[in-house]
Amino acid sequence: MKHHRIFIFLVLLLLFIQPAMADDDSVATGDLMNYIAFGSFFAVLLLILAAMLVVLRAFRVLTRVLLKHQGLNSAQIAAEMNPVKAKKPKAEVWQKLLSLKPLAQEHELLIAHDYDGIQELDNPIPAWFMYLFYGTIIFAIGYLLNYHVFKTGQLQYAEYNTEMAQAAIEKKAFLAKAANRVDENTVKLVSDPAVLASGGAIFKSTCAPCHGEHAQGNVGPNLTDDYWLHGSKINDLFKTIKYGVLSKGMPTWEKQLSPKQISDVANYIKSLHGTNPAGAKAPQGTKEEDTDKKLVANN
Repeated sequence: MKHHRIFIFLVLLLLFIQPAMADDDSVATGDLMNYIAFGSFFAVLLLILAAMLVVLRAFRVLTRVLLKHQGLNSAQIAAEMNPVKAKKPKAEVWQKLLSLKPLAQEHELLIAHDYDGIQELDNPIPAWFMYLFYGTIIFAIGYLLNYHVFKTGQLQYAEYNTEMAQAAIEKKAFLAKAANRVDENTVKLVSDPAVLASGGAIFKSTCAPCHGEHAQGNVGPNLTDDYWLHGSKINDLFKTIKYGVLSKGMPTWEKQLSPKQISDVANYIKSLHGTNPAGAKAPQGTKEEDTDKKLVANN
């Protein structure tokens, strides 16, 4: 009776807890509800196991009563309830794994019918195969609970989105590092609006006092015409900005600007070629053909 009372109490407790938690949405979050459902599931399993044990015990008691009613004494009842199994000869490992019997015992497995003198053995399914089969059932139940019931694991599309977001973060970090590895030998001419906007902002804050707001030239030379003092290629511009020309008043920006910032400024200056701003300074240096843009166009 004690076990029955505990069983009834747990069932009633579960019945009252679930509606209360479902009604109070402000207290029970999604994760909490998952934990409660998970706990309830295992509680029900434990209750089923307890019920099965009670039923098994009831059958054993009923069996004892029936055997006693048939006139058996206590020793005979104990022998019937707990029969002694005859020891079987030890089989080899491979026979155990494949659930095979020795050749001397194969006559016990013969199936009654035969065809043209050929008989068939009723061999059982190997134990290892059954363990594997039951293992797949347990795995399937765990998979179903994890991904579709409690949703503690990510399905393929959610996992794909998570990995793509992580890859985007890693790509951004890699490109940020790679951009700062550029130098006068590896710098490339680009027309990316984001690069030109960044270079333009840096140019107006650091270069405009000497070269003018629109690179038309002031103390420094005009950067929009075909004449250059230290080369017109993107590599030449990067080198001039990075190391400067101290003899002509051009400071070095290697300490103040990162390699990416220098590359952005050099690309911005290249984008201003041929804009012919108002009040442009007279040409200085040697006229050079713009080979960078031709190379980019051919590629």
